[in-house]
Amino acid sequence: MEILLPQRHLFDIPEEIAYFNCAYNAPQLNATRMELQRGADSKSEPWKRTVASFFDDADMIRSLAANLFGGDADGYAVIPAASYGLSTAARAVEPQLRKGDRILVVADEFPSGVLPWMKTARETGAVLTTVPAPASGGWAQAILECLTDAVKVVALSTCHWTSGTVIDLFPVARRCRELGCLLVVDATQSLGAMPFAMDEIQPDFLVAAGYKWLLCPYGFGLMYVSERWRNARPLEETWISRDNARDFTSLADYSEGYLPGARRFDVGETCVPTTLPGTIKALQQIAEWGVDRIAATLAEKNLRILEAMEGLGFAVPSPAERCPHMFGAQMPAVCATDPVGRLKQKNIFISQRGNSIRIAPHVYVDEHDIERLVKGLEGLVG
Repeated sequence: MEILLPQRHLFDIPEEIAYFNCAYNAPQLNATRMELQRGADSKSEPWKRTVASFFDDADMIRSLAANLFGGDADGYAVIPAASYGLSTAARAVEPQLRKGDRILVVADEFPSGVLPWMKTARETGAVLTTVPAPASGGWAQAILECLTDAVKVVALSTCHWTSGTVIDLFPVARRCRELGCLLVVDATQSLGAMPFAMDEIQPDFLVAAGYKWLLCPYGFGLMYVSERWRNARPLEETWISRDNARDFTSLADYSEGYLPGARRFDVGETCVPTTLPGTIKALQQIAEWGVDRIAATLAEKNLRILEAMEGLGFAVPSPAERCPHMFGAQMPAVCATDPVGRLKQKNIFISQRGNSIRIAPHVYVDEHDIERLVKGLEGLVG
């Protein structure tokens, strides 16, 4: 797979900054910033907006998403956050849950991936079951061992947010189909940086916040809804999702019909003239690079960092456990306190989750950044 050259020129990242924290918050593309500014300016001239302005950007995003990540364009909804999408999924499946049914999540999952299911469990009498972190064998095996006939919903991420440990969804998805239980996937920490096999995994719902690996503005996220659920009740009722929405003269003729596909699950005001044009630029850039090339490029950068960290005494994940784009490494027994703060003083930015240092670069990282990171890590253990 062809490796991308450093793309730093497409971002506004000063030379002295070495940023390895995309899993926390991705830098914004220059082209996206320009679109956001143009969109903000357009609000000063509302007389230029047409009926099509309320729909075209969202539909462009649906098409871009389908080409990038699979599925059909009609299956995508525009949402403001991963929590919105997961709450939508929880509301949609709630009528099918009964007392004693089990909802499966993994240990130490991000709150947005647990809180909606906690509420659903309380309201239906279902039981929220947590898969403990595996000592060996990987997350997929641990999940499979907990999958029984009583499990009706499996809610997972594509990789664990604290460590970047991959969760192999292929065997889990197959077992879910065999048991007839639902699969809800949060791809926030991988979509755009790691390929996702939509046709093989066939999630009932897939959600992703946009401000990390999708390089999109705050306030944007994606949700894919399988055909089985496209007639479910949405989280909110908006005029713009109704089948008469394009006829502004008939809006007071309150329609009970929805626009086709997953549009009923769109957040209200999908017609925002700032966020969506900026999002389009980000998705177009990801399409130009190619998700496969992004993943291969980040895997190559991370391998060099992993090898250096292992030599310094950090416990690094095995190849089978790693995602291409991010990883967590356990700190050695002898390591400086506040590693994040110490590296920040040198303009090197990482995250710490528990006893792990999390490394999450993107295609803007160059050779100089990697050299500085390795030297900074040496200073933590030297």
